[in-house]
Amino acid sequence: MATQKVGAAEFEVITEKPYEWCSPADFLHGAKQFNDFVGACPDAFAGLRRLWLCNMRFGELDIPNILSTCKLLESLRLTECDARIHPVLQVEHAELVELEIDYGEFERVELIYLPKLRRVRYKSWFSYKDPVYFGFVPQLSKPSLSKTGTRWDKTLELSQLLANVPSLSDLHLNFESEKIWVLPECPKPLKHVLTKLQHVNLDHLPEGRDLDWTMFILEAAPFLKELCITVWDHWCIMMTDEKFRKENGYCEKEDVKWKPYAPDFRHKNLVKLTIYGFQPDDNFVRYIRFVMKHAVNITEISLHDRKVCGSCGTLGLEVCPSRYPRTAKKRRQTIAMVGLTSQQKIYFRS
Repeated sequence: MATQKVGAAEFEVITEKPYEWCSPADFLHGAKQFNDFVGACPDAFAGLRRLWLCNMRFGELDIPNILSTCKLLESLRLTECDARIHPVLQVEHAELVELEIDYGEFERVELIYLPKLRRVRYKSWFSYKDPVYFGFVPQLSKPSLSKTGTRWDKTLELSQLLANVPSLSDLHLNFESEKIWVLPECPKPLKHVLTKLQHVNLDHLPEGRDLDWTMFILEAAPFLKELCITVWDHWCIMMTDEKFRKENGYCEKEDVKWKPYAPDFRHKNLVKLTIYGFQPDDNFVRYIRFVMKHAVNITEISLHDRKVCGSCGTLGLEVCPSRYPRTAKKRRQTIAMVGLTSQQKIYFRS
């Protein structure tokens, strides 16, 4: 490790207590233990490639010191971590390729100088502003954002949030079956941001809501090839107690307001639409027709039933039984409802 010639070395640092049992003192103690570890073994950390830290509360200079010591670090993951003095997390590193933050209680994450960064995943931020600032990230291509939205959360504008991401090719947004927290913008401010975008995954869209708003991405991303949406009320992660929802700002389901900037726009590069959670109702059928109308070269439409979670099992299916077409007759009826051209094909994948 001291010679930095180890092919791959990874530390996963686990605190004595799980997050739910940790007090503020426990978070501080965990960070102090780790900082002492880094200070005692700088040569070992100099050759480290991957690092995963959980349940720690850092001081203002802790993360910069860790990053400067881990000279070869390629992957950093922070789970249930925050900063007690400086709530803005600033990240600078010459070799970092991947950054993951799970439940990061930071006011803002600033990616200042990361010339090799390609992937960022940020799940459940605690900020009323834009959660991430993208500075010098010339190779960043795959950002992923996941959030349970409430009425107090800022609605994000992708044209501003991703303005400094010149290599964006894959975008993953997870709404965790609650409020849609992105603004369907008109294509003009978005086109310079999404011009290289090829794959989009919109995950955990709430059931029973209009889907047409997702077309704003199609309007602004001329080279988009694949669009995947998952419509799923995932009972494992949803808060169902009405009192709790009201007190904590959870929103009632409502359609996202949007209208096309150019009602007759034509998209020439989208070839595949994938839908998880498909049901043969007017909402889904109208949406597929809408996509087909504008994506003039689409050839493949893949339809899946609702996903089933290993923890909550079929609870969602018990609350609202699935009508996914499984027989040949029902599938023919679905195809007839959608209407296809000779070049288009529907695949029933479940």
